Amino acid sequence: MRGLCINSITMFAPFLSPAPPSPLLSFNRFSHISPPSCIPAADLLRVASRRLISATKTTQSVSTMATEEENVGNMKRQLAKIFDVSLRATVPEETDVEPLVAACAGKFGDYQCNNAMGLWSKIKGKGSQFKGPPSVGQAIMKNLPPSEIIESCSVAGPGFVNVLISKNWISKSIQKMLIDGIETWSPRLPIKRAVVDFSSPNIAKEMHVGHLRSTIIGDTLARMLEFSNVDVLRRNHVGDWGTQFGMLIEFLFEKFPNWEEVTETAIGDLQTFYKASKQRFDSDPAFKEKAQQAVVLLQGGEAKYRKAWAQICEISRNEFNRVYERLGVQLEEKGESFYNPYIPNVIKELTDKGLVEESQGARVIFIDGINIPLIVVKSDGGFNYASTDLAAIWYRLNEEKAEWIIYVTDIGQQQHFDMVFRACKRAGWLPLEDNKHPKATHVGFGLVLGEDGKRFRTRNTEVVRLVDLLDEAKSRSKAALIEREKAAEWTEAELEQIAEAVGYGAVKYADLKNNRLTNYTFNFDQMLNDKGNTAVYLLYAHARICSIIRKSGKDIEELKKTGTIVLEHEDERVLGLHLLQFSEVVEEACTNLLPNVLCEYLYNLSEIFTKKFYSNCQVVGSPQETSRLLLCEATGTVMRKCFYLLGIVPVYKI
Repeated sequence: MRGLCINSITMFAPFLSPAPPSPLLSFNRFSHISPPSCIPAADLLRVASRRLISATKTTQSVSTMATEEENVGNMKRQLAKIFDVSLRATVPEETDVEPLVAACAGKFGDYQCNNAMGLWSKIKGKGSQFKGPPSVGQAIMKNLPPSEIIESCSVAGPGFVNVLISKNWISKSIQKMLIDGIETWSPRLPIKRAVVDFSSPNIAKEMHVGHLRSTIIGDTLARMLEFSNVDVLRRNHVGDWGTQFGMLIEFLFEKFPNWEEVTETAIGDLQTFYKASKQRFDSDPAFKEKAQQAVVLLQGGEAKYRKAWAQICEISRNEFNRVYERLGVQLEEKGESFYNPYIPNVIKELTDKGLVEESQGARVIFIDGINIPLIVVKSDGGFNYASTDLAAIWYRLNEEKAEWIIYVTDIGQQQHFDMVFRACKRAGWLPLEDNKHPKATHVGFGLVLGEDGKRFRTRNTEVVRLVDLLDEAKSRSKAALIEREKAAEWTEAELEQIAEAVGYGAVKYADLKNNRLTNYTFNFDQMLNDKGNTAVYLLYAHARICSIIRKSGKDIEELKKTGTIVLEHEDERVLGLHLLQFSEVVEEACTNLLPNVLCEYLYNLSEIFTKKFYSNCQVVGSPQETSRLLLCEATGTVMRKCFYLLGIVPVYKI
């Protein structure tokens, strides 16, 4: 069972690379530069291709996400390899230096290598030939091997090496993607298999807005990892075991004498059924005693009780699946009951390793620095959430061979998972270092708030049913389309499909565009606005791109084979460069498990296309029509992949 958070958390400011002052030294195309004579460039490149690359300073170093396989679509990694060659030549005695390459928005370059200051602090006083960070930066630039990627370089301030990317290389890379497919730009992560544990509603309780964030965030993380060539096990750890089932089973027996023939229709609203059984449990001591005995019989394997339990689970599961189908979310259920048989042996292993102690009749694991113990066996001998979570981690590591286990729950469960993970480290199941695999990570998220600033609820203080919320999103979207007189242009089926895509997409994007650690306010008017950073604006931008290509009358697939992209206009280059940064953005979002990073990229892509390229570069009927149509297609291709990763269905006309 995954509870809901009652806390909020402050968003941390993102890392910002320093803005360089005016350049001190520059050169173009490396026409006069030779590889350092002391180490052959070919050998250095082979070494560089095997090194881990620290490509950006984010919450977790991207160097942990590198692999030996070359990622042709990741410009930051390509540059890091080149700078790695230079660093080996510049400071051959410093063997543990990794390139620090980051995108920058300065007028002197597109990317920046920021190693000079750190290197200087390591080598000064060692009889170095260098006089300070600027001279280190100049040497790094001088020792760069020739590369078709780099147009020019300059050194600024305390040794920042600014890089201007070659327009020709940008063009060639985009054309290659159009021919070979967007998958050639997928990141390469150092893991083969991950478990993403998300959604996790409780059986016999209806899914509500509180489950929205876990489901949406978890699905996006799974999609991004899958795109990055990771085998993802999408796990729905539903609450399908525990004392409440005794109450539900006895109420089922009492209300329906022929309970084996009871259908979903007969029970009706399962949430109402649950509330009625809970009221009976709280008010009738005799019923409460029967319910408690039913738990014992259920957990003991009594056939009648197991069958009734399975029936209740199936009815609830059908309700969940209707929501998942609407959201386009795929999950494989392995609930609490699945791991129950593994708990005794897991507790025994932890006990044999000396981790489990007796405390006030319970069996617990004490965690350094935390004043409450992790209870693994209750005083009555029963198991709890910690018991199940420990068994689940053991199973996922040993049976499913997961290298990364990701739990998507509210931020209020942070301490629980921290204690569970630390217990696993003490047991030797997980490495002590957080940057080594296998590892387990808790992905926390804040609350969904109403416009009153309080937890999002209905007027009668009930939590908002997820089905109702999605219905209203679609209904409002359809009304807006009708108001725009689209009903006359489209068939009823088209209107329904587009209203659903826009409505559901708006709900998802409004959540995902925020840093997941923060609370966000649910507001239909804002999320369905066609201006600003909304899914509606992004879907309209994509539809506009498709319209431009249609109006040209050209066969875009034929143009991919015969046409050439030429980035002569500055806004063409800006668009091309941003397209080429797609892979590194997905990698950063995967590394730090932050979908909002991808949302920001997508919004900026739409803004660059609409307000720069489309406004200043005529496409249809221009001398550059072929090149610009290919840029339109490349933008549409990247946008569609972003939509897919965010679980949003694109629209092609609006």
